[in-house]
Amino acid sequence: MSTTMRAAVCVTAGGPEVLEIRELPVPAVRDGWSLVQVMGAGLNRSELRTRQGHSPSVTFPRVLGIECVGVVAASTDPRLPDGTTVAAVMGEMGRQFDGGYAEYALLPNSLLMPITTALPWDLFAALPETYLTAHGSLDTLGIEPGGKLLIRGGTSSVGMAAASIASGYGVETAATTRRQDKVDALTAAGVDHVLVDGGGSPATMHAVWPEGPDYVLDLVGASTAVDSLHLVRRGGTVCVAGSLSGWLIPDFEAIAMIPSGTKLTAFHSDNLKGEAGATALQRVVHEIEAGVYRPNVDRVFGLDDIVAAHHYMESNEAIGKLVVTP
Repeated sequence: MSTTMRAAVCVTAGGPEVLEIRELPVPAVRDGWSLVQVMGAGLNRSELRTRQGHSPSVTFPRVLGIECVGVVAASTDPRLPDGTTVAAVMGEMGRQFDGGYAEYALLPNSLLMPITTALPWDLFAALPETYLTAHGSLDTLGIEPGGKLLIRGGTSSVGMAAASIASGYGVETAATTRRQDKVDALTAAGVDHVLVDGGGSPATMHAVWPEGPDYVLDLVGASTAVDSLHLVRRGGTVCVAGSLSGWLIPDFEAIAMIPSGTKLTAFHSDNLKGEAGATALQRVVHEIEAGVYRPNVDRVFGLDDIVAAHHYMESNEAIGKLVVTP
């Protein structure tokens, strides 16, 4: 194994151009941490925000990347021998310590999820953060077969994954998009009703479901959460699991803004990191290999193209997941 590696380093806060490809030493293993040869990493909007300077706890330079998949190259954990296929998400990866935008990553053993799969690396790399977030969000909503689910932010990677899971589970789904040219992709992901532009208006929603959906998965977040509480049927549940519009709900007044009996909850993927997520991710992999879930990878970039990848992510053109492979 080489003593050096290539990595995309975020040198300071700024636009995509602050990501530079550099030659770095391969990290040395230490107690409780193992070295992973990264075979692919999904791109996430949280990395975009960190790069822009919106993560005050993150210091630069930093190798970004809150998730990756790969092979254990040097293990300090007998449960994870060298050669084990693993995935890792969250746990301050790419924030407090270097993450997945590199040929190798030194990661805490507690984050490593051993996974058995024959999926190609680029497809496997598209799954961990996206499908664990979708899976956890739908569990938090308590969806049941025969229920009605509205996904706001439907063409985001998590939205596409949630549609795929819900469809396989026998849930009737609707999803919003601002773009007519993204309708076919949502339909292919298993969405029953695609709502363009006016998908957030009660009139449009009630034309599909007069009493409203039983559940709303809100991936837009701050700007639409209150609106979602009035779209869901009385007594239904809204789960905020994304922040495409930012983190904070302005002037939020719970008693005034939450209809009586309606439930507002949230899901954070940090809840399914490490051992907690391994079983769920293995189940996702099995369902994809069996053709039950239909994952959507929009585009795969090489590490050298990380600046273009961030430009593309920032443009909101993607339908589904973006992946970078070293």
